[in-house]
Amino acid sequence: MPIIVKAAAVQLSPVLYSRQGTVEKVVRKIAELGELRVQFVAFPETVIPYYPYFAYVMPPYLMGDEHQRLLEQSVTVPSAETEAIGEAARRAGMVVSVGVNERDGGSIYNTQLLFDADGTLIQRRRKLTPTFHERMVWGQGDASGLRVVESAVGRIGQLACWEHYMPLARYALIADGEQIHAAMYPGSIFGPLFAEQAEVSIRQHALESACFVVNATAWLEPDQQARIAEDTSAPLGPLSGGCFTAIIAPDGRAIGEPLKAGEGHVVADLDFARIDARKRLMDGRGHYSRPELLSLLIDRRPAPNVHDRTSPADGREQKSEAV
Repeated sequence: MPIIVKAAAVQLSPVLYSRQGTVEKVVRKIAELGELRVQFVAFPETVIPYYPYFAYVMPPYLMGDEHQRLLEQSVTVPSAETEAIGEAARRAGMVVSVGVNERDGGSIYNTQLLFDADGTLIQRRRKLTPTFHERMVWGQGDASGLRVVESAVGRIGQLACWEHYMPLARYALIADGEQIHAAMYPGSIFGPLFAEQAEVSIRQHALESACFVVNATAWLEPDQQARIAEDTSAPLGPLSGGCFTAIIAPDGRAIGEPLKAGEGHVVADLDFARIDARKRLMDGRGHYSRPELLSLLIDRRPAPNVHDRTSPADGREQKSEAV
């Protein structure tokens, strides 16, 4: 039976400095796309509450107040905010991939959340290596989320921004047999070159993985750019351009017209027959691999801070000795 999934890539402005406001905006967008019978949607990188643009334009010793503000507005998982997004996904019958700043104690992580069509949170993964200025803001993730997840619309993998420059991370998802790849970038940063590089990266991943790539970037309105520039004493130039929201087919071509400016969305039908057509020629996890020569080792164990090697029996023995 033919499988066709209606997908959307969203270019969205955050409600600057507001977790609640941005969550409400994301929920409204899910409802809007639900009216269009969209089955899968990708939102931009850390759009909730907003990407830390300040870290790109401020020296580290001056960004303490902005970092604190982001910490206070970041999302804990689970929370009322994640429940609201899950409920919106359930009402729309839609699988939702969204980027958030995740707060865990006093740390912030660049996290991708994936909600199934029944509203269940089926993946929470953290960006493996924050990029350049981001290292002053986010902690590092582990590989526990570096895997494809079964969903109501198929097998989904997720990566954020320059993780697409990590070929082994991408191959981990290729080897898992992803059918839809959720990619997300911050947008409104680095200028036109950033958009061009993002396009190259996601088209290359579509070709190598033979899957559909649904890529979302954020957008800053002119008044938001001006507000960030005023708050950080930075020029406007670094806070513009860099947007490329698009849906890419397994043959590397865009389906529909990519979005490079303004808020909006790209909607397209993903015909899974195109995956088979591409993999018949080049299957990177099958006939086009040479596992006896080249292979990937992944440590997907979570990396906790504490490794408690005390068993319940040991605990009883210690208590008895103390008496």
